[in-house]
Amino acid sequence: MALCDVTLREGDQLPGRSYSVEQKVDAGLKLDQLGIQYLQPGFPITGEKDQTVIKELAANTDAEIIGLARALEGDVDAAVDAESDVVEIFGSFAKRYLDNALESDKDTMKEMLRTAVDRAHERGTAVHLTLADAFRTDIAELQSVIPTFADVDCLVFADTVGVRTPRSVRETLTALSDTITTDRLGVHFHDDMGVATANALVAYELGVHRIDASIASFGERAGNPALEEIITCLAVEYGDELSIETEKLIPTCRSVLAELGESIDDRKAILGDAVVTHESGIHTAAMLTDPSTFEPFDPATFGGERRLLFGAGTGRSAARKLLERANIEPTVDRIRTYRDALTEQGPLETKRAVKLATELFETGKNQAN
Repeated sequence: MALCDVTLREGDQLPGRSYSVEQKVDAGLKLDQLGIQYLQPGFPITGEKDQTVIKELAANTDAEIIGLARALEGDVDAAVDAESDVVEIFGSFAKRYLDNALESDKDTMKEMLRTAVDRAHERGTAVHLTLADAFRTDIAELQSVIPTFADVDCLVFADTVGVRTPRSVRETLTALSDTITTDRLGVHFHDDMGVATANALVAYELGVHRIDASIASFGERAGNPALEEIITCLAVEYGDELSIETEKLIPTCRSVLAELGESIDDRKAILGDAVVTHESGIHTAAMLTDPSTFEPFDPATFGGERRLLFGAGTGRSAARKLLERANIEPTVDRIRTYRDALTEQGPLETKRAVKLATELFETGKNQAN
């Protein structure tokens, strides 16, 4: 299974955003270092900015660079001329989308997509085809359309409005398994109902070739499946690292967002500082012995670092363990004195808390205790 990062395009479509060429190129180069197979930086027909970004990334990355295109000859040519490794053409057979977004009909749409795919092949590029709102398109309609595009490398089904859940995703992809093998399928989800990553994991279990994702879910509206969540879940739950440089995951994601001028919520899964910070007395006491007691994975596996904090909430058990780390005998009086000091000076991280113990009891202070 391959990941397609769409941060640079989807994030740029958020209200008030307009990433520069330099921002997109630098962020794309950082993403490439993770080992992401596909990068989708933009929409070449929109102008020089995305054309330049795609050319720069195509020339300087190992990832396959995808240029997005409508089912129009000019769009396809713009994507090819920008030196895209893959031209991704999009259309739809969902009635709402046809009526209201494309103002077209099914037969016309099929003809336009077929012509655009042929044009891309004539120009010598690989082709991916995205069907917008596919998960709300009639299954029979999809089954009738799919054979028309048997020469497309990957057919991407998009949950454009983020309305599907794992159950319906599994039902749709399973229903289509007799029409197309899942290793030719891709999926593109949105997180409007908060289950985009869960939907992506279902698609992974069913064997799809490509899953679109964005760092910290940056994308239109509620965003997309979070790249860092998918990578972490697959490594922890399924033992599959996807040839990703997992130890670079957290610092790379943070660096990309910083490059784009985006901030990270403190409580964002995987990336947020609060996620790896523990201050509860019961938690920190246990984690001094075995960190896995209260964490799902070692943050260092993905380039992060846990933080244990000690202060007013630190109990006798944690105080005793910290004194032992400082090679100080944890008598009842010393534990009491040390806890008072932690309350006064905390919260302190582990190294500073151990140093405090040393300062209290190895410099002549409280020696009678």
